[in-house]
Amino acid sequence: MARYGMKNQPEIYPYDPPTPDEPDHDESPGEPDPPRRVTAKSKDSIENIKELGTSDEVATPKSNIHCLTIVGQIEGHLVLPPQNKTTKYEHVIPQLVALEESSEIEGILIILNTVGGDVEAGLAIAEMITSMSKPTVSLVLGGGHSIGVPVAVAAKYSFIAETASMTIHPIRLNGLVIGVPQTYEYLDKMQDRVVRFVTRHSDITEDDLRELMFRTGDLARDIGSVLIGKEAVDKGLIDEVGGVGEAVAKLKTMIEEEKKNKGDKLH
Repeated sequence: MARYGMKNQPEIYPYDPPTPDEPDHDESPGEPDPPRRVTAKSKDSIENIKELGTSDEVATPKSNIHCLTIVGQIEGHLVLPPQNKTTKYEHVIPQLVALEESSEIEGILIILNTVGGDVEAGLAIAEMITSMSKPTVSLVLGGGHSIGVPVAVAAKYSFIAETASMTIHPIRLNGLVIGVPQTYEYLDKMQDRVVRFVTRHSDITEDDLRELMFRTGDLARDIGSVLIGKEAVDKGLIDEVGGVGEAVAKLKTMIEEEKKNKGDKLH
């Protein structure tokens, strides 16, 4: 049947939108909406928020380079207060052993931003780094002060950021010091250990290093020196001024050279 006097036209009916799915509850006038269901975040997302301040997944590409960070104060035999940012040497040493044994890791990048700390703990870490058979590159960011200096030069090649600084000063003791000849002899021997290590693993001479240590007028206590960026390179303490890009590129080059040398030995 045609409408409005038009022939052979389909019948037109008012548009009836599709009915949405019926809700699980009866909707009555004035009744509040049901509470929204909140989806819980995964455990990984919560950890990212705690540690990194973001819920996004952090890219962790598989790499043959391991980054070892030494930040804050190097904690040794004494436990420091909880407000101190520390690197515990008993945590670093097992990592270095595991890296030496790992067949997947071919190079190690050591990032330093440390104020120094325990002398024997710092020397222990430095000796571990320098005795590793794999290529190692260190990068001083911010600061590599006090006992951080031997750790920085322990790598096979070292970098320092342009604005980073390194404080060179004699060994100091905290707390009660017994003023007897044996105490001073112990300090002298420990000082000699640090000096020998630094001069053996860098291009600075012993005379220049001791001159920097005992220079007056540079620090608050009139003893010691501060080297910034290129000054550390000019003194022969650090190999090159650079950042993360230069350090990683150098480490990759050293890894390739290591592979080539091993291949030549096999042939």
